[in-house]
Amino acid sequence: MQWFKIILASLLITLASGCSSWVYRMNIPQGNFLEQKDIDKLRIEMTREQVIYVLGQPIATDAFDDSSWHYVYLFNYNRNTEQKKSVVIHFKDDLLSSVSGDFETPEEFNTPLEK
Repeated sequence: MQWFKIILASLLITLASGCSSWVYRMNIPQGNFLEQKDIDKLRIEMTREQVIYVLGQPIATDAFDDSSWHYVYLFNYNRNTEQKKSVVIHFKDDLLSSVSGDFETPEEFNTPLEK
């Protein structure tokens, strides 16, 4: 009889642990958190070093084609309050040529920085 109680308690604990909605999951932001004010600092013909200074290191680069960098931000992944933002920076001849993604292109983007 004692073994039956132990097996039953173990089975109930195992079944209850499978209820993931009862388990607290911490919200951990992942990726590069960027705001529109960060994107507004970008200008055409910026060097790669200048882009890194403004936005930080990219999350992903293509190993075979280094002409684009991907900046991605995820918060509350796969939940009702999920936030996902992404920006792709395109280079031509190692100079910034265009920006695409979830942010607006800055009005002054086509004005190069003074050298």
